Amino acid sequence: MRPPARPGFLLVATRELRWMRRDRLALFLAIGVPLIAFALLAWTFSGAVIRDLNVTVADADRTPTSLRYVQAITSAPGVTVAARSNDLTDAMHAIRSGRAIAAVYIPEHFERDLAAQKHPQIVVFYNRQYFTPGNSASSAVTGAINAATAALPATAAPTTSAFKPGSLVVEQYVLTNPAMNYAQFLLRAILPTILHVLAAAAAGYAVGSEFSSPRSVGAWMKAAGGSPLAALVGKLAPLFGIFVIMMVVEAAVISHVEHIPFRGDSVLLGAAACMLIIAYLALGALFQLLTRNLATGLSVTALYCSPAFGFAGVGFPILAMSTFAQLWGAAMPLRWYIEILFDQASRGLPAADSAKPFGALGALAILFFALAWWRLRAVARRGPVKAPEPVRAFRDIRGLGKTTVAEAWRILGDKGALGMILLAPVIYGVLYPQPYLGQLLRGIPVAVVDLDRTELSRDLIETLNADEAVSVAVRAESLAEAQKALGRREVFAILGIPEGTEREVLKGNKARIPAYVDSAYFLLYSRMLQGISEASATVSARIATRGARLNGSLVQAALTRSSPIKVVSEPLFNPTGGYASYVVPAAFLLIVQQSLFMGVATLGGVAFASEGRSGRRRRGGLRAVVGQALTHLLFAAPGLALYLVVLPHAYGFSTLGKPLDLLAMAIPFVLSVSFLAQFAGAWFKRRESAVLMFMAVALPLFFMVGVSWPLEALPDALRTASRLFPSTSAIDGLVRINQMGASLHDVSRDWLTLWVLTGAYALLGALATRLANREATVGR
Repeated sequence: MRPPARPGFLLVATRELRWMRRDRLALFLAIGVPLIAFALLAWTFSGAVIRDLNVTVADADRTPTSLRYVQAITSAPGVTVAARSNDLTDAMHAIRSGRAIAAVYIPEHFERDLAAQKHPQIVVFYNRQYFTPGNSASSAVTGAINAATAALPATAAPTTSAFKPGSLVVEQYVLTNPAMNYAQFLLRAILPTILHVLAAAAAGYAVGSEFSSPRSVGAWMKAAGGSPLAALVGKLAPLFGIFVIMMVVEAAVISHVEHIPFRGDSVLLGAAACMLIIAYLALGALFQLLTRNLATGLSVTALYCSPAFGFAGVGFPILAMSTFAQLWGAAMPLRWYIEILFDQASRGLPAADSAKPFGALGALAILFFALAWWRLRAVARRGPVKAPEPVRAFRDIRGLGKTTVAEAWRILGDKGALGMILLAPVIYGVLYPQPYLGQLLRGIPVAVVDLDRTELSRDLIETLNADEAVSVAVRAESLAEAQKALGRREVFAILGIPEGTEREVLKGNKARIPAYVDSAYFLLYSRMLQGISEASATVSARIATRGARLNGSLVQAALTRSSPIKVVSEPLFNPTGGYASYVVPAAFLLIVQQSLFMGVATLGGVAFASEGRSGRRRRGGLRAVVGQALTHLLFAAPGLALYLVVLPHAYGFSTLGKPLDLLAMAIPFVLSVSFLAQFAGAWFKRRESAVLMFMAVALPLFFMVGVSWPLEALPDALRTASRLFPSTSAIDGLVRINQMGASLHDVSRDWLTLWVLTGAYALLGALATRLANREATVGR
C-alpha cells in the first residue's frame, strides 16, 4: 500500500490538479478560452494588409481627364470604388451611413482648369471617426491621384523656361515593420493581453473557490503542512505551467500561422513572459485573499485588468499620456512586458536596452507575490469565512409587472450583479479614457544627422523643430550615434541631411533626405512621418517661391510647377484626429454590453445555486424573460446616459446625435444584450461562471465591430458572425448617430439588425430554461 503523500508543495499542487480535472470551468478557463481567443484573433487578422475599403466618387467634370483619375482610384490596391455619387451631398450621405469610408470630389471644369494651368483641386473626404480605415483610405486614394498626375501627358503639365530650384524629397525608410503588417503590430500585443486577464482570473478562481463549499482554506493549509508559502506556490504552480505552455502556443501562432519574424533575444523574452504570468497569478490570488469572496474578487480583478491594454501604450503612446495614466500604467506588469516584447520581438534591440523594463516587471511580480503570501498568512490565522447571505427568493412572480419588480429586487440584493450593472460603467467611464485624453501626439523626439551644415539644412532643422508633431531631441554627428539614441528610446525617428543637399537644390535637382522612422507603434510612426513631411514641404515651398508672400502669384506659380494638381484631404467627424474621440465612444458601448451581460448572466447562476431548477424555472418563460429585460433596460439607462451624453461633453467629444435617435437605437441594443445574457445564464449553475467565461472577450470583439479594424479586412464568415453580437450593430449605429450626426434612417440596417437579434434572443431566452432543465433531468 502506497504511503500517503507528505504535506507540502507537491501535495497542494496534486490537490489542485485533481480539482481542475473535476471542475470543467477551471480547465476551460485555463486552456479552452486562450485557445479559442488565439484562433479567433489569428482569423481576425488573417488579412494583415488593409484592402478594398469602399470609397465613392463624385465626378462633376465627367471628362476623359477626370475619368483617368477615377480609373486610377479604382485600380488602387487599398480601396475600391463602390459607388459613383451624383453630387457631394450624396457622397457625404454615403460616408455618414457607412456605405463608404471616403469620398473623392472632382470639381466641374477640372480638365479645362488643368489645361489652363490653374492648379485645380481634387478633394478627398475621409471618415476619421473610424481612425485606422479612414486614414488608410485617405492614404491609398492620395497615392493613386499622385500616380495619375505623374502619368499625365507632357502637354497637360505646365512648362517654363525659367530656372527652377530643386526641392527636398523625403525618402522613407521604415524600421521594424517595413511591410506595415497590422497583424505584426496588433496581434503580438493582443495575445499576451488576453493571457494576462485569464491568468489573473484563473488564479482568482482557484484561490476564491477555497472560500466556498466543498473546498476550504483549512483543507488547503492542511495539505501544505501549515506553510502559507507552500500553499500559495503549490496552488499557483499548475496554472503557471499551463500559461507558460499558452505563451509558447501564442509564439507558435505568431511565428508559424501569421509568419511574423522574431528579431531579438528569445531567452530574455521568455523570462519576461514567466514574470508576467507570475505577476498576474499572484495578483488574482491577492484580490481573492483581500475580499475573501469569489464573486467580489473576480469583479475587482476584471476592473483592474480589463483596461490594461490602453495603459500599456500599444494604441496611444505612453509619452503622450497624462501623469496619472503613466503612473497607473507603471503599476501594471503588462505595460513593462509590452515594452520588452516590442523591443525584442519587433525592434531586435540588444538585451541590455530592455534591462529597465525587465527590472520593473520583475519587481512588480515579486511585490504582488509577496503581498499575496503576506495576506494568506493573515487569512490562515483568521479562520473560516462567514457564508454569504442567500439571495431573496420570489415564489409568486407571475405577471409582467411582478416579474419586473422581482428582478429589480434581485439586482439590488446581489452586490455582484449590482456592481456589474450599475457601478462598473461608472468606474470604467472614469478610468478607461485616461490613457487617451491627450488626444494628439505632440513633440515626438527625433534625431537629426546634419552632414550638410548649410543655411538650408539649418532652416530645415528649425522648421522641423517648430512643427507640432515632432521635436529635435538629438543632433547626432553620425548615423551610428543616432541609432544608439533610437535603441535607448530617446528618439523614434532619424532624419539625415546628406552632404551636398543645398548644392543639389541650387543646381535645380531633387535633393533626397532619408528619414528612418520606427514603425513599432503605428500612431507614432504616422505622426512622425507627417511632421517630417510637413517640414520638408514647407522648406521646399520657401525655396521654390524665393521668399515671396505665401498667398502671392509667385507662390501659386511655383506650386503649379511642382504639381499641376492639388490634392486636398479633408477629415470628417474627427477633424483634429483626436485618439480619444475615436476609440472611447466605441469602447464605452462595448463596456455597456460587457458589464450588463456579465451582471445578468450572473443572476442566472445565482438562481440555480440558491434554488436549483425551480429557481431557474421561475426565470424562464417568455413573460418572465421580457419582464426581466425591462428591468435590465431600466438599470442600464444611467450607464447609457453617462456614456452617450454626460461623458462625451465632459471629455470634449462631438455629440451631434438627436436624443430620440439615440434612444431608438439604445433600446433594442440593451434588450438584445439582456435576452442573450438570460439565454447564457440559464445554463450556468454558479454565479461566477459568467464573469470567468466572458471576462476576456471584450478585446477580440472590439476588433470585430469595424471601428479599429475595418470590416472589409475581416474574413466573410467572421464578418457575418460578428453581427450575432449586439455590440457590432450598436457601436456602428450609435457612433454614427452621436459622433457623425447620422439619422436613424442612415443606420436603419444596424437598427433592424438589433431588433432581429432582440426577437431571436428573446425566444432563445424563453426556451433556454426548459432545455437546460430537460438536460439536467436526462443527465440525472
